[in-house]
Amino acid sequence: MKGPKPRHVPQRTCIGCRQEAGKRAFIRIVRTPEQRVLVDPTGKANGRGAYLHPLQTCWENALKRGTIGYALKITPVEEDVEALRAFARTLPVEESEGI
Repeated sequence: MKGPKPRHVPQRTCIGCRQEAGKRAFIRIVRTPEQRVLVDPTGKANGRGAYLHPLQTCWENALKRGTIGYALKITPVEEDVEALRAFARTLPVEESEGI
């Protein structure tokens, strides 16, 4: 007798460190239809998205290397970059066991 079919877990790649993991392990950023870049805590906002681990190092790498602009196919305005930097400062620096 077979059990229930295991649920599919969508895989995503962090644009900061290039590691792959389940979608729920990431924070999504999105390019809105108004050409702005925002943090998407729900993961369901309309627009082109990219994923980052909830770690300062991944966010700093993505901001420094410009991979956010490349992944979202936009040059983010300085105001949005500063908002992303401010959000990154609220995140833990080191990876904890749960990630």
